[in-house]
Amino acid sequence: MASSYFLSSFIFLELALVVILFLSPAFSTPRRALDQRQTVLQSGFRVSLKHVDSGKNLTKFQRIQRGVERGRYRLQRLCAMASATISDSQVDGPIRAGNGEFLMDLSIGTPPVSFSAIIDSGSDLIWTQCKPCQQCYHQPTPIFDPEKSSSFSKMSCENHLCNALPSPTCEGDVCQYYYEYGDDSTTEGVMATETFTFGNSKTSKVSITNIGFGCGNDNFGNGLDQGAGLVGLGRGSLSLVSQLKQPKFSYCLTPFDDTSSGTLLMGSRAGANGGTNASNIKTTPLIKNPTQPTFYYLSLEGISVGNTFVPVISDFEKDGSGGVIIDCGTTLTYMFRSVFDGVKQALIAQMGLPVDDSGASGLDLCFTLQSTEEPPEPILINYPRMVFHFKGSDLELPPTNYMVRDSVDKICLAMADSGILGMGVIGNIQQQNFLVTHDLVKETISFVPTQCDQL
Repeated sequence: MASSYFLSSFIFLELALVVILFLSPAFSTPRRALDQRQTVLQSGFRVSLKHVDSGKNLTKFQRIQRGVERGRYRLQRLCAMASATISDSQVDGPIRAGNGEFLMDLSIGTPPVSFSAIIDSGSDLIWTQCKPCQQCYHQPTPIFDPEKSSSFSKMSCENHLCNALPSPTCEGDVCQYYYEYGDDSTTEGVMATETFTFGNSKTSKVSITNIGFGCGNDNFGNGLDQGAGLVGLGRGSLSLVSQLKQPKFSYCLTPFDDTSSGTLLMGSRAGANGGTNASNIKTTPLIKNPTQPTFYYLSLEGISVGNTFVPVISDFEKDGSGGVIIDCGTTLTYMFRSVFDGVKQALIAQMGLPVDDSGASGLDLCFTLQSTEEPPEPILINYPRMVFHFKGSDLELPPTNYMVRDSVDKICLAMADSGILGMGVIGNIQQQNFLVTHDLVKETISFVPTQCDQL
């Protein structure tokens, strides 16, 4: 009977120990991590943005010129992606846009390692350089070493994110990726999951587990060296937005001559605040291009310059080309040749200033401000109104969002001809000092005039 008593007591103590261990933090981490992730995502978060040329000894127009040069390459890649009619198996690898104009600070791993990455609304993959490097380009922060992170895990080939890659390969059941950008820059490595931390000392930091990303061991090309990797914000399943299942996100981009930071807002923090006048919110539907699910397409119906209306045909072609996208990684707005020519002629007719044909600025249309009087008199500039007519909403741009000053004697149009490439792109100069909100549930984009350095 005593042995039976001791046996029952032992079983009871053993069961109690199992319950205690199960409920302890060490054994309940997965559930607690999941709850923490849900809490973080429900509350949303914000991240500061800075221009890739921030801190360099450049004038505003020099920054714009550098951005224009990068933007020309980017436009070629975006158009090539949109009109591609061959399968990825017929080329060495998928060609992606790459490059970009704004950086975000974030951290990766446990303990966290900080780095800056380019945000790119024209692509999906998140990636950074990783040790051991077969080939890595210079970056200002230490290269991430997965061996020193307790939360790093290589991704299985059965993972749905691996299957979302354009052309994944497998090696020992580890998912491998390869991306090629239009300027011959490349990144190659393994897919993995990690803990990413967003925010800085000025904002509350949040850590989110199990984010899928590319750990690049072989990276090459000058087109990538503005940051230590990319954070895709596109509509595909690999992007940060899709992985976090965020219903919406916003960004607010500061002007090129502004040394302050822009902002990226995720989740519940995205969108206009309660004090915004409803009449200031301009909303238009997002459009899906079946051949290019990554891009954010809009229905732009026309552009007004003063009293001149220039129609825009933004339908898709059978091969997926055409249409107009909004993109934070392209500096200028690029329009179809007929549209650009119409805007150009309307400005020439209405500005009342002599056209500068020197081509020194690198932009397609400039006006000279130099007076012919002796002594020269200051010239009063009468800017015509410029309005983008989207489906369901008209967005008026302030002059600083479509005309840029080259020097004391020249101003230029921040728009260019997309040529025969067949795609319209609304660039970031036109978006500066607007809070641009992508609502992925309602499938809309909204614009609210905002002083972005004070957001």
